[in-house]
Amino acid sequence: MRGSSLNYDSPLALKALLEKRGLGMRKRLGQNFLIKGDIRKKLADALELKPGDGVWEIGPGLGAMTAELLEQGARVSVFEIDPGFVEFLREEFGDHAGFSLVPGDALKTWKGEAEVPFLLGNLPYNIAGALLGDFVEGNRFFRRMVVTVQKELGRRLTARPGQADYSSFTVLIAGLYQVKTLVSMGASCFYPPPRVDSVGLRLNLRDECISPPGGEIARPFPPLMYPMVRRLFSSRRKTVKNSLRAFVSSRSGMEQGAGDLTMTALECCGIRPDERPENLDIPQFRELALRLQCLGVGE
Repeated sequence: MRGSSLNYDSPLALKALLEKRGLGMRKRLGQNFLIKGDIRKKLADALELKPGDGVWEIGPGLGAMTAELLEQGARVSVFEIDPGFVEFLREEFGDHAGFSLVPGDALKTWKGEAEVPFLLGNLPYNIAGALLGDFVEGNRFFRRMVVTVQKELGRRLTARPGQADYSSFTVLIAGLYQVKTLVSMGASCFYPPPRVDSVGLRLNLRDECISPPGGEIARPFPPLMYPMVRRLFSSRRKTVKNSLRAFVSSRSGMEQGAGDLTMTALECCGIRPDERPENLDIPQFRELALRLQCLGVGE
């Protein structure tokens, strides 16, 4: 496998290759190479792969992580938007039986690809949140994901109720995955160095999302929960009662009676009407959505 001959830890070697092939690093695509071999191995090992496991890799760049995954015997599908990198990856790994390449914008191409249980990605800063949310909204779940993201997004993914970074996006992802920080990475871990710090995260699918005996994956909460949570967090200054009443009214198509439905649901869930949405935990959101569904509030 020729890709492993490149010194992925050397900015000089990477720069020389880029210049030789006439490739440039485009900031709008969030292109930064992770140049710490020990961190790359730690991230790859965190997937806990077995030979033959299928992995999606988002943003492979010049293939540093790709080489690591193929060495572990994985079947790797890489998603790369840059035509120059696509050509390089095809030349370096195209003859490997476990390698396949999906050119183009991952936000647009992933829906047409077969499901796999694992995902690895040095996610471009400009699409990381959108891509993770897109997977969930599109019912594409992974048993385990290991991703590198901007530190700010990492705080949102690991936030707890009552914290400033706790948001609807937190609930969207953490309702399905247990999120753990693996490693923090400063700008010097990348070439070229970005202006932000990054974190490596592992997201394990929650046990309640996997239904025995066949192991099918399913949401552990009703579809009503997502739009409800987004509506509640859109007005963080409002109480749960006021935001939920507006949501119930819009979903049920009635102005009168929405207040009574709202109060009934809150009382059944043991939630104070004057509570703020950012202080509710995921089980409370789930129970509230289920209660509203039982009361006839539609999706």
